[in-house]
Amino acid sequence: MRTVASLPYEITEEDHVWIPVSDGVRLSARIWRPVASDGEPVPAILEYIPYRHRDLTSVRDSVHHPYLAGHGYACVRVDIRGSGESEGVLADEYLEREQLDAEDVLEWIAAQPWCSGRTGMMGISWGGFAALQVAARKPPSLTAIAISSFTDDRYSDDMHYMGGCLLSDNVAEASTMFAYATLPPDPALAGERWRDLWYERLENCGLWAGEWLSHQRRDDYWRHASVCENYSDVQVPVLASSGWADGYSNAVSRLLAHLDVPRRGLIGPWSHKYPHLGRPGPAIGYLQELVRWWDHWLKDVENGVMDGPMLQTWMQDSVPPSTSYEDRPGRWVGEPSWPSPHVHPSEHRLARHRIARPGEEVPAEDLPVESPLSVGQFAGKWASYSAPPDLPYDQREEDGGSLVFDTDELAEPCEILGSPVVDLEVSADKPVAQVAVRLSDVAPDGRATRVTYGLLNLTHRDGHDDPEPLEPGTRYRVRVELNAVAQAFPAGHRIRLSVSSSYWPLAWPPPQPARVTVHTGQSTLTLPVRPMAEADEVPARPFGEPEGAEPLPATQIEPGEQRWTVSRDLIDYRSALDIVKNEGKVRFEDIDLDVTRNVFERYSWVADDFCSPVAETAWSMTFARGDWAARSETRTRVSCTPTEFVIDAQLDAYEGERRTFSRNWHRTVPRDHV
Repeated sequence: MRTVASLPYEITEEDHVWIPVSDGVRLSARIWRPVASDGEPVPAILEYIPYRHRDLTSVRDSVHHPYLAGHGYACVRVDIRGSGESEGVLADEYLEREQLDAEDVLEWIAAQPWCSGRTGMMGISWGGFAALQVAARKPPSLTAIAISSFTDDRYSDDMHYMGGCLLSDNVAEASTMFAYATLPPDPALAGERWRDLWYERLENCGLWAGEWLSHQRRDDYWRHASVCENYSDVQVPVLASSGWADGYSNAVSRLLAHLDVPRRGLIGPWSHKYPHLGRPGPAIGYLQELVRWWDHWLKDVENGVMDGPMLQTWMQDSVPPSTSYEDRPGRWVGEPSWPSPHVHPSEHRLARHRIARPGEEVPAEDLPVESPLSVGQFAGKWASYSAPPDLPYDQREEDGGSLVFDTDELAEPCEILGSPVVDLEVSADKPVAQVAVRLSDVAPDGRATRVTYGLLNLTHRDGHDDPEPLEPGTRYRVRVELNAVAQAFPAGHRIRLSVSSSYWPLAWPPPQPARVTVHTGQSTLTLPVRPMAEADEVPARPFGEPEGAEPLPATQIEPGEQRWTVSRDLIDYRSALDIVKNEGKVRFEDIDLDVTRNVFERYSWVADDFCSPVAETAWSMTFARGDWAARSETRTRVSCTPTEFVIDAQLDAYEGERRTFSRNWHRTVPRDHV
């Protein structure tokens, strides 16, 4: 990334500002703004997240917000209540109180003498969620938003559930927030109150994993703050971005299709990263795009920001399977609208081991599959973070426990853009069963690179509100919509569809092994084909190289460690996926603070015992300065029986090496058709 030292406006920074909200709690903010805004008010941009502006996001914030402030904006980075230096308790995600606080913050910002009264919101992940959700509440000053790696549907397309299947990321991310919600404020700002504020968090943080597991179907808990419930609530312009390696790749196209406001979409090859920090590359000059976006919508500058394609996306070329890529080869393509007039459905019937040609009739056959629990061990993460390497590996071993359907070798290249759809006629021998459907690019040497996938809990075949058990032996017609993707398949390659009845540890398996039978004849794969002849009708606008402001100094005092290990003991048949994500010790030089972060995840199972899977996570974070040190340690373990999920969790807090707080949880949650 290119560091920009000279910006149009000289800026000033306030590293800790209290913003009061309506119930008396104060939220901590960091503010960057032009010096000239003292006499010439400017629009303001809010980023609102729970990840600690004083330390854990301070380096990233220092790249973004001074850059935007240097282009004439007041940038306000606020810690959600109960996080960082903000007062209160962080009890769960996207609560009504959190959104009321955001409205209060926007009202406060708009009333400041340095603000013109017009505001925007930006953010990635939680910050993207927050901006979209708050936009749907129509606060008066909010004029436009720019969001990355988000969803509009908290149940069907988030880290919790997919196709009605429980994702292991549900446990992993609950554990992440269990850790973040129990961190101390900095005594350098909180003074003697720091311990009282910390213990308030420790005593009231709650068990996030238990809350999320208690809602296994789409109920009012998930409908709250899901913008897809009423897209017309969003009445401001939206710049939406994500990456094909991210778990949140689908929401961009849904917003383009359903919103009735000025909107632009951007999807690169990236994991869960901002586009200018995108990995795999190529990263782009996203902050320049933001300046153009805010200049147009917050300053009324006629700069053509809405000219060109509604959607720009990276059409990915074929690559060998790998758990990480420095860059993904491909090219930018543009679409004038979404759904695109250039994308045409191509329907193919499934036959024994084959994906038939369009229009080809195939015989009706019964093809059973009862996958071992090992199918899924090379699936990667639901949402890639690129550290440690976490993309899916060669699918050939996964395909050994799956039904496999291949096209003939392609006589010419084929490009797809959008969501492949698989319509299956299926039956099962158990009342609860699932299917995992994967689309792969198969090279002439046989290596199989997963392109996209989808899951369906078959008890959710008619929707996610009221699942119904299967009648063993009864045939059902079900639809599995795979994650959207832009992918080119070269001539000489084959397109493979794989169907398995388990996909652990990405998704929790059903209570007992189920034999699922796919009935060919009417079972189909529909590909969203983008004909090559139409590829250049809407040229993509070129992007600049990534750039930003100079980052705050941070020194790596102790090295980190990244590991992703799959193991299997052939004596007792115990298998595990172990993930290590240790950041080592980092010193934030501007505040003389040392932070140590260590994370461990384990997903284990025994042979094909479908009640043996266990998900375990452990977090440890230490904050230290001089003779002061505070540490939070959290552990979560989720296991299961045929009828229940079992959650065991532990929270310990230390001052120095002395443990000063400890709490344990044990909770059971009935399995609800999962």
